[in-house]
Amino acid sequence: MKKRKLGPELEVSALGLGCMGMSYSYAPFPAKKDSIKIMHQAIEEGITFFDTAEVYGPYTNEELVGEALAPYSDQVVIATKFGFNIEDGKMTGVNSRPEQIRKAVEGSLMRLGVETIDLLYQHRVDPKVPIEDVAGTVKDLILEGKARFFGLSEAGANTIRRAHAVHPVAALQSEYSLWTRQHEQEIIPTIEELGIGLVAFSPLGKGYLTGKIDENRKFEPGDIRAVIPRFSEDARIANKDLLDVIHQFASQKNATPAQIALAWVLAQKPWIVPIPGTTKSHRLTENNGADLIEFTIEELRDLEQASAQVKIVGARYTEAQERATGL
Repeated sequence: MKKRKLGPELEVSALGLGCMGMSYSYAPFPAKKDSIKIMHQAIEEGITFFDTAEVYGPYTNEELVGEALAPYSDQVVIATKFGFNIEDGKMTGVNSRPEQIRKAVEGSLMRLGVETIDLLYQHRVDPKVPIEDVAGTVKDLILEGKARFFGLSEAGANTIRRAHAVHPVAALQSEYSLWTRQHEQEIIPTIEELGIGLVAFSPLGKGYLTGKIDENRKFEPGDIRAVIPRFSEDARIANKDLLDVIHQFASQKNATPAQIALAWVLAQKPWIVPIPGTTKSHRLTENNGADLIEFTIEELRDLEQASAQVKIVGARYTEAQERATGL
């Protein structure tokens, strides 16, 4: 698989693997041995970049990733995140106070079984803590050898600039796909100016852009899509117009809809790294095939024009999720 850089120094595979769904948000979850097998397959297929967070579980996802990747610690880049209070096994709100960051990092190091976290993100901005204090704390942790690179997640342009002025931000992790493009207005130009990479989560629209989720799909208890407005039955019907566009280009390129959706993200900038998640072996291989798809300038223009005519129905999260979710 090709490689890309997040910031000037952090090199990762062009596609990463989002591990959240192995133990959080997309129930039912696979057996641990099956998740470990998927991560090992990912390495065999060229993936070097794995994404987790302390709140995924909480804690269980970091433990899973740590166990699975222990034999490959010198071959992989592991990203994890801090930024929430966790009480009695539940996330109870944002918290990026310096002492909380240090507590979270110590826990992550232990669960991941590493001495240094490759990429350490603030999971969500804490409005009660100046971002300068957050960046300063991470800077100290990097100097202490407990982290290598600093990242932010779903942060605004001004916050990114302020953090970057204290310590260079290697990557911003935010949602980006053919049906979630609001960051093109201000965020992407800002990080391009600053030399910051974009790690695109949910590049397959939480599965919808694969074409495998229609209006008849019933979501399992514990699957967050059951309450997301964009996954209501009416929205799934309305948004089929975008699927029709993706299917058309998939047919032209002898590819699957998932591969077209991922290849589109890859084609936007050379410093964007999508991190689709999956718990299925054949889907992992399918997703990784997107790295081989190249669009001509004309094909990208046509895909852009066709998709721009589709009005996406439904918000990407509920209001409560937008305010406080760890997704």
